[in-house]
Amino acid sequence: MKKLIIINGPNLNLLGKREPNVYGSLSFTEFFETVQNKYPQISLEHYQSNVEGELITKIQDCGFTYDGIILNAAAYTHTSVGIGDAVKAIETPVVEVHISNTFGREAFRHESFISPNAKGVILGFGLQGYELAIESFV
Repeated sequence: MKKLIIINGPNLNLLGKREPNVYGSLSFTEFFETVQNKYPQISLEHYQSNVEGELITKIQDCGFTYDGIILNAAAYTHTSVGIGDAVKAIETPVVEVHISNTFGREAFRHESFISPNAKGVILGFGLQGYELAIESFV
């Protein structure tokens, strides 16, 4: 059984409440339950933190024992050299996911410290991006 984890960064705990016109009206917990039911053959976990260091620690903790990491580092994508370095340092493949099309937003969101070391990048498909990332590991 494949073991995957979704790691979400800052403010993604507010999905369903935060800017529903950009992020939708479904909470991540509701979405995650649906995805777990859709992929019973996968051991699927999720983790969310608003703290950069906690995200780095989680990436390191999973980076040698999981089959895949689906990472939405949110705003840290564009600011955190540390998260980018953590992705580079591990063996587990990482798929970078963004709910919104970051290239259709502010210019600072066009830069990613994660992308150069990711297996792939999925953005702009809403929560479905997480499912696309799961499919890339199946």
